[in-house]
Amino acid sequence: MEKVFTAQSTVGEIVAVFPKSSDLFKTYKIDFCCGGNRALQEVLTERNLPVEDILQQLNTMYQQSLEKVEKNWLQASYTELIDHIIQRHHRYLAEELPQLSPYVTKVLRVHGAEHPHLVKVHKLFNELKTELEQHMMKEETKAFPLILQFEQHPTSENEKAMKQVIQELVSEHDAAGDIIKEIREITNDFTPPADACGTYRLVYNRLEALESDLFEHIHLENNILFPRILEPEFDSD
Repeated sequence: MEKVFTAQSTVGEIVAVFPKSSDLFKTYKIDFCCGGNRALQEVLTERNLPVEDILQQLNTMYQQSLEKVEKNWLQASYTELIDHIIQRHHRYLAEELPQLSPYVTKVLRVHGAEHPHLVKVHKLFNELKTELEQHMMKEETKAFPLILQFEQHPTSENEKAMKQVIQELVSEHDAAGDIIKEIREITNDFTPPADACGTYRLVYNRLEALESDLFEHIHLENNILFPRILEPEFDSD
């Protein structure tokens, strides 16, 4: 695998390019904020940490984040598409939302007085977090089982049950989409102020990545999965 980051890459540069690297650095107690201008090798050597091992972890994580699934989801079975949504998007949210939360809180606590819009960012993020966690639970425990049941037994009764829950999910998608769009607006398209610290920039970068994943997630459901269900290819009794 070709390396993207090297031992001479600075910690701040790595986090700027790959925001999720902050989780790895946090594990090793590496300062990516105030110490962001130092080369990774210098920081790791100073702390007697294995440079090559951590570089390999870092580059593997980054390459995996760039992988795109080349598949025509319009032709996939319900089972295959649902499994992809759970494994890629639900898993991402289940990991990212609780990991990002303390960073959002820290930025508000440290910079909220000078940047009062961060109060609204914090409020909206927590609303989004609650909304998405409840939404994923509904999908995995109620909606998706109904869809898979329909795939095996395409009856009018199963169709009716699915249509009801799908309408609820679409409304929830709209609500989540509105929240992240509002966050984008009040953060000036996730553009941190010129004097923002590393953590401040990290939060904006990861919020933008969250938006990107969320929109892809909603697209797969609203534009591919749900329309196929709402226009069933069978004759109702």
